Amino acid sequence: MRLFLFDVDGTLVTARGAGRAAFGRALDATYGTAGAIETYDFRGKTDPRIVWDLLRGAGLDEATIARGLDRFYAAYLEELRRIIGDGSRVQVLPGIADVVRALAARDDALVGLLTGNVEAGARLKLASTGLWPLFRVGAFGSDDMDRRRLPAIACERARVVAGREFPFERVTIIGDTPLDVDCARACGAVAVAVATGQHPRDELAACAPDHIFTDFTDVPGAVAALTGSAR
Repeated sequence: MRLFLFDVDGTLVTARGAGRAAFGRALDATYGTAGAIETYDFRGKTDPRIVWDLLRGAGLDEATIARGLDRFYAAYLEELRRIIGDGSRVQVLPGIADVVRALAARDDALVGLLTGNVEAGARLKLASTGLWPLFRVGAFGSDDMDRRRLPAIACERARVVAGREFPFERVTIIGDTPLDVDCARACGAVAVAVATGQHPRDELAACAPDHIFTDFTDVPGAVAALTGSAR
């Protein structure tokens, strides 16, 4: 059995700036500043890393940041829920829903999430897509600030769900950023890059993933490549 771990933003869906907008409003409401949010690169970062980077860059000390985190995340989720609304803003990216459904239907596959979103944020972004119930396990930014530590968390949760071990060589990590490829490389998982986010295909190819896709519109081809992805 192979564990397939999907990123959310740029891989499964685009929420068309909802996350950044919610972050900015929640940071302003909680700390009185959002730092250099207009120029900060969110891509592939965990939510906690984004918070700490922005606020440290704005000159806030660690104690002040830590004291406000619970209020910040509550405000962020409230803003995200308001901005996403009925979900019409969230767009499922080409072919990915059928790829996830095809993998979830297989006896030799377990499908999960590996995302920098806090868990509640990921749930909000996916709620209108119908995909959330297909992901039986997940590792989230709310589990650890360091994306490289998330695969081990996902594997342990998969072990509990499936009743078997998932060594990293039986794990495939699918994402749209160089940091997704780095995450897979750091633990020895299979790295799959897809250019449906903000990084062009040639930039992702330079990271030397095991597989690279422009998108997942060729569903049978993508599923065949992913399920045969042991190196």
